Amino acid sequence: MSEQILQAVGSCGLALLLWALLVVVPSGCSETRGRALTLLKQWLSPEQRACYERFRYFDVIGSDTGTRYRVHHGTQTNIEELSHTGQRVCKWCFVPEGNLVAADVMLAQKIALETNERGALSVAHRSFVSM
Repeated sequence: MSEQILQAVGSCGLALLLWALLVVVPSGCSETRGRALTLLKQWLSPEQRACYERFRYFDVIGSDTGTRYRVHHGTQTNIEELSHTGQRVCKWCFVPEGNLVAADVMLAQKIALETNERGALSVAHRSFVSM
C-alpha cells in the first residue's frame, strides 16, 4: 500500500507527507490542527482559500483528465467528483498513512489530484452518489 501511495502523491507530495509525519505531534492537539490549517491555506490559490474559508471546501482540477473535484474538510470520503455542469458524480476516499489531522490529509489529497490524478484514484475507494 505504501508504494501505491507514493505513486499517487508523487515526489513533491511525498516530501510534504514525510515532513508532516516527522514534525506533527499527535493529531488531537489544537496546535497541530492550527499549523496544518496554516500550511493548507498557504498551498491554496486565493480562490480556493476564499472558498474554503466560506464553505469549508475547495475545488481542484485533476492533472490527467481535467476533472473537477471538491475537497471537503475531513479525512474520509471527503472528495466529490463533479460533472461539467457541477453535479456530483461520485465520492472518493484516499488518505495518506499516519495519524494526520484533516488539513494535512486535505493538502495531500489536493497535491495528489493536481499532480498524479490517475495514481491517486487507483488507490482510492469510490462510492456512488444517489440522485
